[in-house]
Amino acid sequence: MASSDVARQGQERNARPLSLSGHVGFDSLPDQLVNKSTSQGFCFNILCIGETGIGKSTLMDTLFNTNFENFESSHFEPRVKLRAQTYDLQESNVRLKLTIVNTVGFGDQMNKQESYQHVVDYIDTQFESYLQEELKIKRSLHNYHDSRIHACLYFIAPSGHSLKSLDLVTMKKLDSKVNIIPVIAKADTISKSELHKFKIKIMSELVSNGVQIYQFPTDDETVSKINTAMNGHLPFAVVGSTEEVKIGNKMVKARQYPWGVVQVENENHCDFVKLREMLICVNMEDLREQTHTRHYELYRRCKLEEMGFKDTDPESKPVSLQETYEAKRQEFLLELQRREEEMRQIFVQRVKEKEAELKEAERELQGKFEQLKRLHAEEKNKLDEKRKTLEDEMNSFGKKKAAAELLQGQSFSSNSNIKKDKDRKNSGFM
Repeated sequence: MASSDVARQGQERNARPLSLSGHVGFDSLPDQLVNKSTSQGFCFNILCIGETGIGKSTLMDTLFNTNFENFESSHFEPRVKLRAQTYDLQESNVRLKLTIVNTVGFGDQMNKQESYQHVVDYIDTQFESYLQEELKIKRSLHNYHDSRIHACLYFIAPSGHSLKSLDLVTMKKLDSKVNIIPVIAKADTISKSELHKFKIKIMSELVSNGVQIYQFPTDDETVSKINTAMNGHLPFAVVGSTEEVKIGNKMVKARQYPWGVVQVENENHCDFVKLREMLICVNMEDLREQTHTRHYELYRRCKLEEMGFKDTDPESKPVSLQETYEAKRQEFLLELQRREEEMRQIFVQRVKEKEAELKEAERELQGKFEQLKRLHAEEKNKLDEKRKTLEDEMNSFGKKKAAAELLQGQSFSSNSNIKKDKDRKNSGFM
């Protein structure tokens, strides 16, 4: 914290009260705030977590007394999908931008970790988007569509026994990120005595496993009494229905069974009215405020601490954002220089290794060349010797051939002379 902030806080603590001698007009500030908020409208985001077919969409339709766009889901989704749909609603002169996020395929996978991890990632993504908008130099938070989850309705199957391990693990992972309001879905499928025992069992398991669910605030005197009473009714056992059944002289939302009618808005039948009262009529603004001041601030603090930003130094002295930024920048530059030097050393080492490899390869090539050169010379010498031997043999053969031809010529000449002498002698006798 900077010295100017400390001085300003000191001035606020030492502010001297004064009385006014007449009307000034700033008592109209609440009215101005109401008018401004009404003109801007409000946003509210609800995350519905529960198994496929447990009644999430029906309850949303019943809560807001309308028919939202719903899609049929199967039990064979390969992974959990979070489907967000935003609607513009208006009641009297109040406009509400409502976003309903449904977990499609929750709990249908063999690997249950995949079920809750996608939900955790989605919530963190919304926090990160808001943080990035908040950290911009030119911010536009006044018209930014806040997609952070304000309330998480966790639908519990009406088994009447205990919570599933997936329910406990999921709520434990989410209790520091979102306001969890557990509800028992399809509460008309178990008896009142079983339902009472089931509620006690659920709350006992949540406490023993350290799961922090949303508690309706009791610090405001105007709602302290009703919120204290409603905290004792958690988890709410609800029934949803958009169908109307005639009871007496009026039409009411109910579920028709062969054995009777379950009225949605009859508090003797279920806790739907309590849920609607607590979620929408009494504590909607507190849910929005808790999301911003508690869950988002925790995420923001952890993110900034990861980035190296702190409010105090090791000696518990206040540190300004500028000082933290400069220290972080210097740390980053030193780290960058260290990495550059490390990369340079690695580059030099790799160049030396490559040079050594090339020299070794060159030596191997030179050795192979000398060996081939020597083999070539030996082969050449062998061929020269063979050629000389062949030439000698050819010369010897030529001489022998000439001598043979000479002898043959002489023999032929002597034979012809002998034949002539015989012919002469024969002619003389005649």
